[in-house]
Amino acid sequence: MQHIRYVENQLLCDDVALAEIAEEFGTPLYVYSKEQVRENYRALRQALSGEQNVVCYALKANANEAILRLLAEEGAGADVVSGGELYLALKNGFPPGRIVFAGVGKTEEEIDYALSSDIHAFNVESVQELNRISRCAFLSKKTARILLRINPNIDAQSHPYISTGLRDHKFGIPADKALEVFRTASELPNLEVAGIHMHIGSQITSVDPYRQAAQFAASLAAQLRASGIPVGQIDVGGGFGVRYKDALRHEALPREDQEDGALPAPAEYVSAIMEALGGTGCTVWLEPGRSIVADAGLLVTRVLYTKDQGNKLFVVVDAGMNDLLRPSLYNAYHQVVPITIETYDHQPVDVVGPVCETGDFFARGRMLPRIKPNDLLAILTVGAYGIVNASNYNGRLRPAEVLVSADRVRIVRKRQTLEDLHS
Repeated sequence: MQHIRYVENQLLCDDVALAEIAEEFGTPLYVYSKEQVRENYRALRQALSGEQNVVCYALKANANEAILRLLAEEGAGADVVSGGELYLALKNGFPPGRIVFAGVGKTEEEIDYALSSDIHAFNVESVQELNRISRCAFLSKKTARILLRINPNIDAQSHPYISTGLRDHKFGIPADKALEVFRTASELPNLEVAGIHMHIGSQITSVDPYRQAAQFAASLAAQLRASGIPVGQIDVGGGFGVRYKDALRHEALPREDQEDGALPAPAEYVSAIMEALGGTGCTVWLEPGRSIVADAGLLVTRVLYTKDQGNKLFVVVDAGMNDLLRPSLYNAYHQVVPITIETYDHQPVDVVGPVCETGDFFARGRMLPRIKPNDLLAILTVGAYGIVNASNYNGRLRPAEVLVSADRVRIVRKRQTLEDLHS
């Protein structure tokens, strides 16, 4: 998080004080660092050497069009999971030949749209889906390139809601059925079997699951070739973990991660993958989302009230679970910090929003510098799975989003108005 930092007790995004940004654009407000997004992508691209290898950005993490255009200009591919994401990818400059279409529930309309757009490949999750894509391709007189998503039954050591690689998850084809389904795919009309796809989960903070998954893919590729089925591509998905605790440090802020565990750098994840796949002769594709945009974003919110209930002090802010769902959805941890540091005294608080749900919170029992009404707070590492999950629950308006580049700030999505609720 190099581009979000304190300078003389004022929190800055790049070279702009967040207090000034909040004054101009209001709160709640999503703020993104353009340079942080660019640097995160380039670190992955550099680690995945080889012109034929591709880093596909997962649009589900954040589909703001300014961020999409930035990554398309950088040469990224796109990982999409719906017709809507495919539309956004195409409209914002991602070449069709670098787009992969994933997801367990593709409709015929989405398949036809992808075929007519001439995307690179479908990541296929079941035999029924294979048959549907084959039929759509036959009727449109096209050939659909496919990768089969294989579930290797590897524990991603992540939150159960975002783990996807075990046998009891809805994703992919069981490993013990892989050869059988590849044979079926190779015999269906209008399909071109391109290779293997895997995605074992999200927010994975160890390289070991990737090493195991890549070794499995290399072994499967050898088995497929021995059976006469060519394999030219291996897509290992995304899910590289990012730091949520102690994402930002200052002597006035309480330490959150007492173990001070170091997360692997992008190059370490990629090195573990390439160690297993480098000798396969396959092109390697990645599908990161969170690791590109998460630490580039923050949510600015203003304190409305402090409410002492005797046994607990609540800090009520103007952002709510409709703006950032992750804490309410699966108790996700986000560091909360003051935009202006005025004291080194700390107190335990619950940071909560105005939505009529007890589950509307951002932090519970959190030690924070003493806070008073009208203070500005920043909720960190929200560039991924933040605004994409926003809603109008309780009739609340979706927040604005701004992009900061050096000393320039521009709005990249306007704040909703009351009239937008009636349409």
